[in-house]
Amino acid sequence: MAKRPGSTRWLQRQHKDPYTRQARHSHYRSRAVFKLMEIDDKDKLLRKGLTVIDLGAAPGSWSQYVAEKVSTTGKVIAVDILPMEPIGNVQFIKGDCTGQEILEKCLHEIGKQKADLVISDMAPNLSGIKATDQARSLYLAELAMDLACRVLQPGGDLLVKVFQGSDTNRFRLELQEHFARILTRNPVASRKSSREYYLLARTFRC
Repeated sequence: MAKRPGSTRWLQRQHKDPYTRQARHSHYRSRAVFKLMEIDDKDKLLRKGLTVIDLGAAPGSWSQYVAEKVSTTGKVIAVDILPMEPIGNVQFIKGDCTGQEILEKCLHEIGKQKADLVISDMAPNLSGIKATDQARSLYLAELAMDLACRVLQPGGDLLVKVFQGSDTNRFRLELQEHFARILTRNPVASRKSSREYYLLARTFRC
């Protein structure tokens, strides 16, 4: 999800951040792309011809990278409640991931073959209250899991962002009911001050 900067401290941090500078000098729209790059390099998530759904896609750096990796033989469906500038080989769906309409649109776009991978970098607007932020983050992660279980073909994968908290283990157990392996990934590009990390759920079981 796109962030809305609103403080001098935030701007100073952005200016000093090496991944922000690197993104600024590349064609990617945000520093978040380097987190996905690192995970993909380690776990080989992406290749030509895959169908991928990107949840919380705006401003679009993950979708940019995915579109390059799956090439024109693949398909990328990006979803966000915020607007997003067009990206080549990416079908954008604007709407709230909590709605049934979004699921139906995703299913329509991917067709009978279903999806190979669902990725979610969705994050709540942070309140600064740890328990509240973790609960909101987990709610979004559960939405991503629910959608993934509806759109993935057998053997597909889910990459989802979560925040550290007491309920994260419960969510991991829920993932284990649907996927063969659950892996934890902490990209170097994540900010040191952030409590975020990613769960990679591999090999979807119907």
